[in-house]
Amino acid sequence: MPEMDLHHGSAPSAAAKEKREFNKLQKRLRRQVGNAIIDYAMINAGDRVMVCLSGGKDSYTMLEILRNLQRNAPVDFELVAVNMDQKQPGFPEHVLPEYLRALGIEYHIVERDTYSIVKEKVPEGKTTCALCSRLRRGTLYGFAEEIGANKIALGHHRDDMLETLFLNMFFGGSLKSMPPKLLSDDGRNLVIRPLAYCAEADIADFSEAMGFPIIPCNLCGSQENLQRQVVKEMLADWEKKHPGRIESMFRAITNIAPSQLADRDLFDFHGLEEKQQRMQRDRIESVNLMAAEGS
Repeated sequence: MPEMDLHHGSAPSAAAKEKREFNKLQKRLRRQVGNAIIDYAMINAGDRVMVCLSGGKDSYTMLEILRNLQRNAPVDFELVAVNMDQKQPGFPEHVLPEYLRALGIEYHIVERDTYSIVKEKVPEGKTTCALCSRLRRGTLYGFAEEIGANKIALGHHRDDMLETLFLNMFFGGSLKSMPPKLLSDDGRNLVIRPLAYCAEADIADFSEAMGFPIIPCNLCGSQENLQRQVVKEMLADWEKKHPGRIESMFRAITNIAPSQLADRDLFDFHGLEEKQQRMQRDRIESVNLMAAEGS
């Protein structure tokens, strides 16, 4: 029998069902973010975390879930929101400040005209994402030091990490992805990805339900046939045909066996003969010891 509405004696309304589904979704995202933070020691007591906001669904969701966890966390930490205005034509400069003021959170808008640099350096029709990301990252890393933030939170999720894995395999000849926690090359910044365990579909549903004021990226969003989009479609097709494959692949990048791959820097293949001899000696000594104890 359908569950009855106590107030009206009828089946629960669509609104009540929708609210329950939203609560389940929010709890799942909170649990996944909380687990990622614990598993990778992303946030500690006294941390000042710079939350990078692009105006997209991922970064809005990251900020909302972190604020939620902050209110209930057993340790105290600070959140400061930062957006980088890259001076793209038509960028709605008012949207993020108005949203962040309404939240009552500390925030900063960093203005850097990287748009002009990207358009000047990248030939028409070529992918702008790599240069755009590099310029944005460099600026944000430096700004984190200016405001005393010791952690930088980025909104990459589980699907981003898998897409990057396949992009590097297909086009870069390397087996690497986006780590949940990263020390920058110069050792000055710690980058964390709290959404590492979260599925993009869940984030999209949460963002829609929350009604975040999404700001599209007009610099690269109109470019066709981006390599990442091709990989995204490939993964979506796999998941459709074989449900659960995405989760299985993600578990794989957290469960690596260096001896079963071929990276000479990660595993000492040259030392296997010596290890074999040592194990044989130990086995012989163990057999002799057992024989001596039994005589």
